[in-house]
Amino acid sequence: MNLTSGFDISASALTAQRLRMDVISSNIANANTTRGKLVNGKWVPYTRKLVELEAKPAASFSGILQASMGNAAGEGVKVTKIFADPSPFKRVYDPNHPDADENGFVNLPNVDILKEMVDMISASRSYEANVTALNATKGMIAKALEIGK
Repeated sequence: MNLTSGFDISASALTAQRLRMDVISSNIANANTTRGKLVNGKWVPYTRKLVELEAKPAASFSGILQASMGNAAGEGVKVTKIFADPSPFKRVYDPNHPDADENGFVNLPNVDILKEMVDMISASRSYEANVTALNATKGMIAKALEIGK
């Protein structure tokens, strides 16, 4: 592990949490979008998106050796994919809605604002924790440089 590894790890986590917050805000913005995309000539509601994160594996020989022994923390985090939530759409009875079917039901997106807000708070707290870790690393490097004076 070199001197700036802490910066790299925190930077990767900051980037991942920022993307996660962007996806969550997109979900909140489209919580009532009944015409998300056109599929086979028929409008389908917006589908909630989720972010999958994974630890970046260590690239060096010693990192791979430590990982195989179960001692490594990895070298940060990366976004592996953004995928659609497979949960079903909400069905609401509203016969006056322009997208209502012949029985008066409307398919609404599978976005729950409360879940999204909890996820947003979680991502925001993770972002703040990584900023704190970044500042701590910066402080330790500054103190280490002062030793040489």
